[in-house]
Amino acid sequence: MPMIHWEKSESVAMIYMDNGENRQNLEFAEALNSVLDEVEADSTVTAVVLASKSAKFWSLGVDVEWIGNRMQNQSFNEIKAFMYRMNDVFKKVLLFPAPVIAAINGHTFGNGAILACACDFRFMKADRGYFCLPEVDLGIPFLPGMIEMIKKAIPQYKLNELKLTGKRAGAAELEAHHVIEKASPDQDALMEDALTFAKGFNKKRGIFGEHKKRMYKPIIHAMDHDDPEFIEPLFLFVTD
Repeated sequence: MPMIHWEKSESVAMIYMDNGENRQNLEFAEALNSVLDEVEADSTVTAVVLASKSAKFWSLGVDVEWIGNRMQNQSFNEIKAFMYRMNDVFKKVLLFPAPVIAAINGHTFGNGAILACACDFRFMKADRGYFCLPEVDLGIPFLPGMIEMIKKAIPQYKLNELKLTGKRAGAAELEAHHVIEKASPDQDALMEDALTFAKGFNKKRGIFGEHKKRMYKPIIHAMDHDDPEFIEPLFLFVTD
């Protein structure tokens, strides 16, 4: 089974990340880009649910071991390629001409949390899993595009807390602060809630995509024009 695959439930595309912790590296970015292209090419798709096959993890973010190995081997172009391809993923999710719903069924850290924020709506199961932006403790600064993207999903006061403390937040807390639509009690309820919500959409793709294109123009601009300033010199870590 590929690390990312999809199937249809009526007019809803169910995209599944299926690689354990779903850590993000170049292979992951290429696979998710490819699947998003396939889904978008199906004009009958009216909504997308992005889920994980793991019972414990939605996505633990960047594959730090993969990055470290490339740094050690001086495979710097591979690292840059990964960062640009993940930005391609974020842009495709942001501009997808139908709603993209994250069904968060496990731990969602770092770049995984950013991927969830790129989605239009989020559901999360309440009985297991934390949402966390731990970069402040790991010495990893966000790219400008990432900051702009998570601001659309997390209220500024809550983003300030989560980003600067690195605290872990559960589904009930995120629901209370409108980061997610609903804290579903368990796995089965989560998938039912996300799928029911997705099936409630039947918007014309042209107008839906245009709304997103205009709303998210500042985010796309930051990715295209500001992020390369930090990607090209590989300014990825702050050690002091």
